[in-house]
Amino acid sequence: MNIIRYAVFAAFLATMIVIPPTQAQTETLESLQAAAKQGDQDAQAKLGEMYLKGDGVAQDDVLAVVWMQKAAEQGVPRAQYILGGMYEYGRGVVQNETQAADWYRKAAEQGLAGAQNALGRAYDLGIGVAQDEIQAVSWFRKAAEQGNATAQDNLGAMYFNGRGVAQDIEQAVSWIRKAAEQGIGQAQTRLGWMYYNGGGVTPDYVQAVNWFRKAAEQGDADAQYFLGYMYEKGRGVARDDAQAEHWYGKASDQGNEQAQAALLNIMTRDLKKPE
Repeated sequence: MNIIRYAVFAAFLATMIVIPPTQAQTETLESLQAAAKQGDQDAQAKLGEMYLKGDGVAQDDVLAVVWMQKAAEQGVPRAQYILGGMYEYGRGVVQNETQAADWYRKAAEQGLAGAQNALGRAYDLGIGVAQDEIQAVSWFRKAAEQGNATAQDNLGAMYFNGRGVAQDIEQAVSWIRKAAEQGIGQAQTRLGWMYYNGGGVTPDYVQAVNWFRKAAEQGDADAQYFLGYMYEKGRGVARDDAQAEHWYGKASDQGNEQAQAALLNIMTRDLKKPE
């Protein structure tokens, strides 16, 4: 399992279903547009989000950037954060990682936890800034202490691997558990893996299965593979080849190579059984 993986900001920017506006919404939209054109920063930010998501208007990344930029330049932290994401992923604007990091920083310095996590990720991966694991930890910590679950998971991973901070498995478990309890699938998988291997916790196959299941049900491919493995081996749960096949199949469908090999092994083994 790769202990460093990130829940990327792209998911936040995913387009939502467009719902045709009602007459009341149209009137509200007209009022919002009028306020935005007059320089109301909150109206500009709201209008930008509406265009980004296709919420009551036709989805339009370019118009989303136009209004987010206006709000961001007036110092609206959420607009700065979203604009950073649009620059990072090239949504409605030419991709520019330096601009992305700059906008993340503006929002992060105003205390926006999501932006602090994004800036930490930028430093960890060298996105628009020179790679700096110490800075990454610093920004992850700021966001994690505000309760940002993704940052808690990222900070835990840094402690686990001793990147940008002295390795401290107890701290790793503490932060990853906080994220897992907030429902972050990646953190739940990490915690299950720790219980399986005894990394910072007493080995406990039942707890491992519990956390793998939570993440697997959210669609985490690694967790689906691990849960299938636990069923195949009867660790922390009664042995059940049908359940093993089920979870291996789900992970396999997502391209998990370990699950594909395990599924093939089960199928081959079944073919060798006497009729």
